[in-house]
Amino acid sequence: MDTAWLEVFRAVARHGSFTAAGAELGFTQSAVSRQIAALEAEFGAPLFDRLPRGVRLTEQGRHALGHAGAALDRLADARRDLAALDRLAAGRLRLGSFATADASLVPRALAAFAADHPGVCVTHVEGYSRDHVAALAAGGLDLALVSGYPEQVAAYDGVELAHLLDDPVLVALPAGHRLAGSTRPLRLADLAGESWVAGSQTPEETLISACLRQGFRPRIDYVAREWTAKFGFVAAGLGLTLVPALAAGALPAGVTLAPLHPEDAPTRTVHTATPHTAHPPSVRGFLPYLHRAASATED
Repeated sequence: MDTAWLEVFRAVARHGSFTAAGAELGFTQSAVSRQIAALEAEFGAPLFDRLPRGVRLTEQGRHALGHAGAALDRLADARRDLAALDRLAAGRLRLGSFATADASLVPRALAAFAADHPGVCVTHVEGYSRDHVAALAAGGLDLALVSGYPEQVAAYDGVELAHLLDDPVLVALPAGHRLAGSTRPLRLADLAGESWVAGSQTPEETLISACLRQGFRPRIDYVAREWTAKFGFVAAGLGLTLVPALAAGALPAGVTLAPLHPEDAPTRTVHTATPHTAHPPSVRGFLPYLHRAASATED
C-alpha cells in the first residue's frame, strides 16, 4: 500500500471533495480519484459515497480513517525520531576502551561530546582490546578504542580499524632508582637484571614483551593488573614497569618516567574500531571528538 494514498484519503475526508483535496495536495481531481479507487481496492471496501456535489465517508470509510490517521501519525513520529538521531538530539553510543585511554583521552572526548549532545545516551565499558573486538563483532558495542603492538593489532579480525594515534612506551622507575636521573635514553638490556611489575606472569601478554625482543626474559616479581596498582609497586621501589605515554598524566608521586632508546622503544598504536556494518549517527558524531582529544594528547 502506498502511504501517499492515506494522505490523500485523509485530505478527501477532511474536505469532502476530490477537487479540494487535490488543490491542497497538488494533484488533479482525476489523480485523487484514481488514488482513492486504488485504496478502496486495497481495503476491499468503498470508502466514500460519490454524491452529486462532493463525497461522503461510508461506514467502512469512517472506520478506515481512524487507522489511516494512526498510521500516518506513527510515520510522522518515525521521521521525527530519525531526524533527531541524525542531528544527535537522541540515540545511544555504546563505547569500549582500555585503561590507559581512560586516564585522559576518553574522558576528555566524552565530556565535550556530552556538553554538545546531551540527548545521546552514552554507555562506556573498560576492558581489554581483544574483548572489545569480540563485542563489536557480536553487536554489543558501537565503537571501541583498541591498542597494541603492530602484530597484536593485525590480529583484530572482523572490525574496521582506523589509526587514531601512536602511544610510545616509557619506563616507569622508582624516584630513587639509580637510572632515574639519567640524561640518555635507556636501553632495555641495561634493565635485564631488574625486578619487574607486570599485568601477568607471562610477559608475552604484556607491554614488557618488548624485553623479549631485546633478547632477555624479564623477571616478573609482582603481578598487578591495574595501572594504579602497578604505579604503587613502582613508587614503593619494588620494581620497574613499562608505561604507555597515555598513562603519563596519572603518574603518582614517587614514580619517574624515562624514555627508551629508539632501537628499543616499542610503540603501541591506538585505533578506533567499528563493526563492518552501517555506523549509527552517534558514532559518526563522536569520532571528531576523539580525534580532537587525541590531537590535544599528542601536543
